[in-house]
This record gives sequence, structure tokens and C-alpha cells, in this order.
Amino acid sequence: MDDPGNGGHAALVQLQAYLAQMDHAGETRLPPERELSESLGVSRGDLRKALAVLEKDGRIWRHVGRGTFVGSGPVEETIGISEIAGRTNPADVMRARLIIEPEIAREAALHAALSDIASMRQSLVQTREAVTWRQYENIDNLLHRQIAQASRNNVLLGLFDVLNAVRRTVVWGRLRSEGARPPADHHSFADHERIVEAIAERDLSGAAAAMRLHLQQVERRLIPVREAAE
Repeated sequence: MDDPGNGGHAALVQLQAYLAQMDHAGETRLPPERELSESLGVSRGDLRKALAVLEKDGRIWRHVGRGTFVGSGPVEETIGISEIAGRTNPADVMRARLIIEPEIAREAALHAALSDIASMRQSLVQTREAVTWRQYENIDNLLHRQIAQASRNNVLLGLFDVLNAVRRTVVWGRLRSEGARPPADHHSFADHERIVEAIAERDLSGAAAAMRLHLQQVERRLIPVREAAE
């Protein structure tokens, strides 16, 4: 699969999750680009990059005057993600993340280049500037992938991409009650900063521990623990 670039990759992850949801619903026609870009929280330029990747892979096709449709070429990856998502739940996804992502952060602390760390720090700034939850989620996806890229391990990066696509599919459309955008004291801001600083300092165990703590915080908010009945 071609690399659509950072912005295009964020759009691609969102689009893959959207297509997997469409697969469950039995729909085949995508909304117009303007509507789809707003729904995904990405620019139309980045959406077009993602659409071009999927069209080249045979997962969508376009008909002038009618629109863009899912199928009918080789759709193995989208179907695989859809099938996995259909057999799992947010708790299973979080357990998988807790197993894989702290070790990815550990590898990133060992192998990250200065350019990787600079890109991560830029994403930290952008998460705080996000004006909607969807925009924040896109940058959050990008930051976590930058960490995976910094591991310099293509197997780990591939596992991360599949896991992230399943995650986005499972939680797609989940409503948030905290408001239209992340609050200034959103826990992930400080969590992300600790992860990136540990990577920058080549603190392998610190990076893994910071990522694990971050994911545990996410898990508590995503899957509230029910108090046992007395």
C-alpha cells in the first residue's frame, strides 16, 4: 500500500473504520466528499489521498456522475478488519493495546531519530490546539503511529496499523459527554508528553511505563469498572 503521508494516513485510518461500519450495514455508496470529510474530521485534500490509496488497492471504485462505491476488487484487508471488529469489543481491544503499545514505546526510545521526536512534539502541540474531538482523535492516531514508526520495526508497525484500524472501527461514532472539544486539562495531554519525553531521553522502561499508564487511563474512561454489589 502506498504511503499517503501523515495527514493522508490519518484520513486513511478513519476511512477504513468508516468502510468497516458500512460493511456491517450492507451499504455500498460513500457520501459526497464534502460530507465525508466533515464526518471523518479530515481535510478534503487528505480524504482524496486516502480514497486514491483505496481505489488503487481495488477496495473502492468511482463512477462519474454517480459517486464512489465500495468493492468490487480485492477487499481482503477491509473485510479482515471488519470481521475482527465484529468479533471483538472495546475491552479486548484495550487489552491488546496494553500488551503491544508499551513495548512499541520501549523500542521507540531505543531507535527514534531526532526527526521522529520533533514530529512527535509537533503533534503534542496540535493535540492541544484541536477544536473538535474528531480532530483531536486524528492527531492522537498520528502521534501513536509516529511512535510506532520510530520503533524502526516494520512488523510492529504493521501490527499497530491493524490494531489501530480495529480500534477505530470498534469505537467509531462513540459520543463524548465532555463537550465539543477536549478540555484544557484532558489527561492525555500530560500522558502524551511523558511518553514523548521518555522516548527523547532514551528511557526505555520509562517510555513503556508511561505508555502503559496512559492506556490504563484511557481504559478506565472507555470501560468504567462497575462496583461490585454489596
